[in-house]
Amino acid sequence: MDGFMRALASVWTDSGFASLTWENIVMILVGLVLLYLAIAKEYEPLLLLPIAFGDIMANFPNTGFETDMGVMMAIGFGIKYEIFPPLIFMGVGAMTDFGPLIANPKMVFLGAAAQVGVFVALAGAMLLGFNVQEAASIGIIGGADGPTAIYLTTKLAPHLLGAIAVAAYSYMSLVPLIQPPIMKLCTTKEQRQIRMVNLRPVTHFE
Repeated sequence: MDGFMRALASVWTDSGFASLTWENIVMILVGLVLLYLAIAKEYEPLLLLPIAFGDIMANFPNTGFETDMGVMMAIGFGIKYEIFPPLIFMGVGAMTDFGPLIANPKMVFLGAAAQVGVFVALAGAMLLGFNVQEAASIGIIGGADGPTAIYLTTKLAPHLLGAIAVAAYSYMSLVPLIQPPIMKLCTTKEQRQIRMVNLRPVTHFE
């Protein structure tokens, strides 16, 4: 019986569970919530599913996930040598439909207005005590552009890369959850019932 208990204690001590901190547990719970939103609610599963899985894996101690040759080292290599950001940009560009913008070029001002979020987040981060490089990396999240946030953070504040990448992509993925209450606050019921008509067809040449 004593031998069994010692073996059981040894298994527990050598496992990652013995080294779990409350911070790890909180982040694992966050990952499980994101996993639920990605699978059950279908909130941007292409973004949330890998973020949630990486969050859960990275927060289990003693797995070698960050130190041994494996996924995290490959990701770090791709970021360090600037392989992944251009690939992500190309992927996002290939998935983007520019037809409505080409049909109505005035919509470019809506995109420009979104960049106000960069300066608001920058000022907020500096008020919270971050230095200008860290605040710039945090502020770029306000532009709702994950690849740009990753690229800038690797240049200015690489120690914040993990947190900023998760924040940027979670923010983008959770727009379907965040947007409805804001829309209800800023519009009337009649305005929300307006049906958008399709603009003129855009040719392949355009």
